[in-house]
Amino acid sequence: MGCDGGTIPKRHELVKGPRKVEKVDKVAELVARWFYCALSQEKLRRPIVACELGRLYNKDAIIEYLLDKSPDKTPMESASHIKSIKNVTELQLVDNPAWSGDKESIKGDKYDDLQAARFICPVVGLEMNGRHRFCFLRNCGCVFSERALKEIKAEVCHK
Repeated sequence: MGCDGGTIPKRHELVKGPRKVEKVDKVAELVARWFYCALSQEKLRRPIVACELGRLYNKDAIIEYLLDKSPDKTPMESASHIKSIKNVTELQLVDNPAWSGDKESIKGDKYDDLQAARFICPVVGLEMNGRHRFCFLRNCGCVFSERALKEIKAEVCHK
């Protein structure tokens, strides 16, 4: 039956310690940052723009955010620093020929490779999946890996 006096509870059975903090999965965080809009949380689709903080947005989501001036709107902290369309740069991205994400029909029986990237660096060929650092030039919007910019060391666009 239990509690008949034959058992003595230990301290760890009686005292509850602090709950463990749930850790965020690093791979899921990278996927969210490189595959989804930081403002609308939708999949990134062209035209894609970036702010000076390096966050990626769908251009139509930024335009809707800037046009909505209603007083009951709560400011989005992911885009609170964007005051006009001049604060973002439209990116010139190069498609990855090995990526087949939107081309295949999704029926639920397909394995989604989270490390396969939709875009690549045109100089080195590194995938833009969050594992490597990428930079964009503010005057033209071309996107290159940091490794490519270190190797070439030019002040003008490579294209």
